Amino acid sequence: MKHISFAFLFVLIITGCSAARKAELSNIAKAQTTLDSVYRHYSVQNTTLLRETFPFNSDYAATYLDNQDQAKPNPYAFLWPYSGSLSAVSSIMMHKKTKDAESYLTAKVLPGLTHYFDTARSPFAYASYINDAPPSDRFYDDNVWLGIDFTELYLHTSKAEYLEKAKLIWKFIESGTDEKLGGGIYWCEQSKKSKNTCSNAPGAVYALKLFEATKDSSYFNQGKALYEWTKNTLQDKNDYLYFDNIGLNGRVQKRKYAYNSGQMIQAAALLYKITRKKEYLVDAQNIAQSAHNYFFEDFSAADGNKMKLLKKGDIWFTAIMFRGFVELYHLDKNKTYLQDFEQNLNFAWKNMREQNGLFNSDWSGQTKDKSKWLLTQFAMAEMYARMPEL
Repeated sequence: MKHISFAFLFVLIITGCSAARKAELSNIAKAQTTLDSVYRHYSVQNTTLLRETFPFNSDYAATYLDNQDQAKPNPYAFLWPYSGSLSAVSSIMMHKKTKDAESYLTAKVLPGLTHYFDTARSPFAYASYINDAPPSDRFYDDNVWLGIDFTELYLHTSKAEYLEKAKLIWKFIESGTDEKLGGGIYWCEQSKKSKNTCSNAPGAVYALKLFEATKDSSYFNQGKALYEWTKNTLQDKNDYLYFDNIGLNGRVQKRKYAYNSGQMIQAAALLYKITRKKEYLVDAQNIAQSAHNYFFEDFSAADGNKMKLLKKGDIWFTAIMFRGFVELYHLDKNKTYLQDFEQNLNFAWKNMREQNGLFNSDWSGQTKDKSKWLLTQFAMAEMYARMPEL
């Protein structure tokens, strides 16, 4: 009887483990589940617009604008956090075509974006707040992120309207360049006082993706020039990482953000993919190694497991950095960095995520956010969608 009971117990254990594995959601399912949670908690009734925080805080004022007079409490999200909806949905669609993701794109995301599209000023572009409000500043980086998404949507779907939108946005980006400081894209149209890595590094990625979509060499030349200007002007030669911006007075703001270096990883990887010149692959690998050292830290979980944990910071910055690591992985197949990202994403699902399906911003899971930012949620959805099968 003891042998029979043990055998029976063994079968139960094996069956239970198998069922648990089957019950574990895939990364793409986690992305879709997170997207569902966002629209459940941030949607505004009778509109395709979204709140910027959950719970909604009528006193919330954005801190990331150039003109703080425009940061007053508003009922809807600014463009930057709203744009994460396009990134999240397009990432899900690139991974796997799903009716749910397409439905979000056509019924919610694209109609919502029309509220930010400014045709009163030329070139046309997306403003930082909705058109029904007084005119708001237009940011080159905000538009770059949208342009990248529209280009990727075209590459995935071959629908001409996405490429046309990407080309239209690029005209606005071109209008934000001049020869001051030797080139580069400004940050804000209404306040041209700095040229930032966050507009130039993704600007290079954007142009190179447009080249991939059109085979028009002018995009390649512009992407390469933006990459070289950013590397020559804003890279820390001691560790390959990137400073934040340079003012027209020549003063460099030396804060290092994850997304800036991550976009230079991606730009270098794309240049290598197009040209097969090894110098670009080496650039991408050098930045990646240094970014891994800088933006991760040793961590021991409560269960004793040790891992490389992403440092607490802006989750969306991490998601944009992740794009660079994914681009590089597809070229050199080095799993080291993505395995750490995967471990963090698995840990986050169990420790950063709350019962309502929304995420806190502390990767360790030790602190909770009283107010959850919209863009954090879209960034998590994007990362789950972009996580390759290793």
